Amino acid sequence: MAVNQAPQDSAAQSGRDPEGIAFIDNDFVLRDTVDVLAQTLKELGQAGKPVAASRLAAQAWQVLRQPHPQEAQRINNLMHYLARLPEEVDPHANEHSDDDAAEQEIDVRELPHGQRHTIIFATYAALAPGHGFTLVNDHDPRPLYYQFDAEHRGDFTWDYTEQGPRTWRVRIGRPASA
Repeated sequence: MAVNQAPQDSAAQSGRDPEGIAFIDNDFVLRDTVDVLAQTLKELGQAGKPVAASRLAAQAWQVLRQPHPQEAQRINNLMHYLARLPEEVDPHANEHSDDDAAEQEIDVRELPHGQRHTIIFATYAALAPGHGFTLVNDHDPRPLYYQFDAEHRGDFTWDYTEQGPRTWRVRIGRPASA
């Protein structure tokens, strides 16, 4: 949706079924709502608050992820846009830390973007407490951090070991005390 473009009228997507009962196209309402949310978060990020926008986007992604994967993917794309905005100081960055070495390396650079987060979350879900893995990516996986924070706050570690410009490595772990 273009900047300052109003979403289409949801009422235009309502109607009556063959028996005359009124209905509203809920899929259209959902798309319209995600359009408004995405535009709002984009503007928040552009206003100098990309971390706040990313945290909110991650929460939206978490809510949409299972029941509405296409809309979740739209939010994920927005998070990648927000990650490229000038940084503000993230008060939660590096609050999670453990010193265990990574047991495995997951290189997602050659995987289709639509499969990356599924594989990363599945790898994390299989971790025993006190273990981790190193994620290798072709861009800063900061959007993924916000998604982890939305779903697993306080129950994961995130430590950059390499930060670009072509390769990023992040050790993602499950704390021993979790």
